[in-house]
Amino acid sequence: MALLLTGTACGSATSTGNSANSNVKNTITVAASINQWGTLAKELGGDLVEVNSIIHSTNVEAHDYEPTTADVNRLHNATVAIVNGADYDPWAIKGAANGKATVVNAAEAGGKKDGDNPHVWFSANVRAKTADAITAAYRKAMPAKASEFSKLNKAWQAKETELEDRIAKNEEATKGMTYGATESVAHYLADDLGMIDRTPTGYAQATANESEPTPGDITQFTNALNHKRISMLILNPQEANATTRQITDAAKKADVPIIEISEQMPSNYNSLLDWMSALVSAIGHTS
Repeated sequence: MALLLTGTACGSATSTGNSANSNVKNTITVAASINQWGTLAKELGGDLVEVNSIIHSTNVEAHDYEPTTADVNRLHNATVAIVNGADYDPWAIKGAANGKATVVNAAEAGGKKDGDNPHVWFSANVRAKTADAITAAYRKAMPAKASEFSKLNKAWQAKETELEDRIAKNEEATKGMTYGATESVAHYLADDLGMIDRTPTGYAQATANESEPTPGDITQFTNALNHKRISMLILNPQEANATTRQITDAAKKADVPIIEISEQMPSNYNSLLDWMSALVSAIGHTS
């Protein structure tokens, strides 16, 4: 059973919806390295911000992305630049450096560092801390509208709290549930749900280092699926290849549910919380 949660990719990596240098008076220009943080930035700023997300496609690998001159200029010239950090988008951190932007580093805001799992938008704690850091940057950039930014933050935090309540409720069913992952994109979400990662160590280390798992690693993975030591497979379709097909075939043969979770936010979601909510529902339905 496969649950598709990725949507149709949206072509090029660079957003064309908003200009990085807004012509709207009394508006904060915001540049985000990836769309999941860009949508959060828009919710927290409303009509007071113009947000440009550089990567907003599930066809783009942020780790290896080569920014264009226009991308670098967006980051460098923005009033607020939002980067992911944890060595996920070093090109964005470099692009924002020495510019005029107040830089919000999501990983740092949430207490994560280089070497930690970089997919920090899946963490409830990091999302909430990043939202507060973005609001602080907005209040600094436009002090006269501080109260409006505080109201927008409060409204967003209420929705985050509602999601966290749903996570807690789902945890009653998912706590202790075992899973394996073709790539550790959803580590923080699974952790919030109390799930246990049984991805073979060698396989997990190889994918984290962007190297090929050994035949022994793959055999360990498929055996764990065949013997139901893993009760759910999390597949990142952005990294589909012959190895992941071998693993998903084993999961299907063993009747292990497959949840597809892409690294980048699919285009059919309008906000980070909408995406997270859909994932929580999908995982809950398989428990």
